[in-house]
Amino acid sequence: MKAKDMREMSASELNQKLADLKAELFNLRFQHAVNQLENPMRLGAVKKDIARVRTLIRENELKSAQ
Repeated sequence: MKAKDMREMSASELNQKLADLKAELFNLRFQHAVNQLENPMRLGAVKKDIARVRTLIRENELKSAQ
């Protein structure tokens, strides 16, 4: 998902997306531990998506503080 698409989401949608991504990352790490991970590049992609969502949440916090 692109940051441009995420910027249009509300704060509650961003928090839900963050929770979903964290759950997906947990599952991917578990699959990696038992050698059943099909696409190891997905780990990095999910981590970057989590960082994007956290950045957007922080940007929204700073906007509302002004």
